[in-house]
Amino acid sequence: MTNSAMKNIAIIGATGGIGQAFVEHYAAGKETRCIYACARSPLKYVDEDSRIISINLDYEQPDSIEAAAEEITARSLDMIIAATGILHAEGDPPLQPEKSLRDINAEQLQRVLAINTIGPALLLRHFLPLLKKDSRALFALLSARVGSISDNRLGGWYSYRASKAALNMLIKTASIETRRTNKQAIIVGLHPGTVDSQLSKPFQARVPENKLFTAAQSAAYMADVLGSVDIEDTGKCFAWDGKEVPA
Repeated sequence: MTNSAMKNIAIIGATGGIGQAFVEHYAAGKETRCIYACARSPLKYVDEDSRIISINLDYEQPDSIEAAAEEITARSLDMIIAATGILHAEGDPPLQPEKSLRDINAEQLQRVLAINTIGPALLLRHFLPLLKKDSRALFALLSARVGSISDNRLGGWYSYRASKAALNMLIKTASIETRRTNKQAIIVGLHPGTVDSQLSKPFQARVPENKLFTAAQSAAYMADVLGSVDIEDTGKCFAWDGKEVPA
């Protein structure tokens, strides 16, 4: 953040690898007044820091998104971070990224879109009004480089690519509408790089050692990006190194 005033922050997906790293990163800052940690289950260390308030929020339960927004007592947030997403999951059959059109399954496609696109869309609807209007405020959503249409050179991963491309369009469209009512708001997507987490575990074999980040590393890199973006960057997507991800 660019000034030393006390900050109120909401982090969605706060019990995931990156989400929890964001909570820990901002909890370490003396300028943080309150962190609303939204997730499907409470944070284990909530009682250790009175500034962290646990709130239930589940993308697959749309009503919980609106309820979570209503539960936030600070109606003027400095920052909202949505650190959520699904790429694969256990099940029968297990959810896996599609290698070809033959692998597309309607039920799995719907679930990926529900978590990666529809949930964030509802989050924008209910949480954007919570951003402060009298000074710089940020809304960041975890996207992915594979959501770039122009940068798609390998194909495959139909559900994940489509869900993140749609998310990037939501970010752009929401930024246009929001600028009419909150000229201080900055809405961006973030590509975290390849993070050593449950999401990336099956796909780490070919990742160079220096490009496989811990969740703490990735969160710190992205926090630096959020500290540097300005109003002209609203609607864009940025990678962990600050470079813009092409649409």
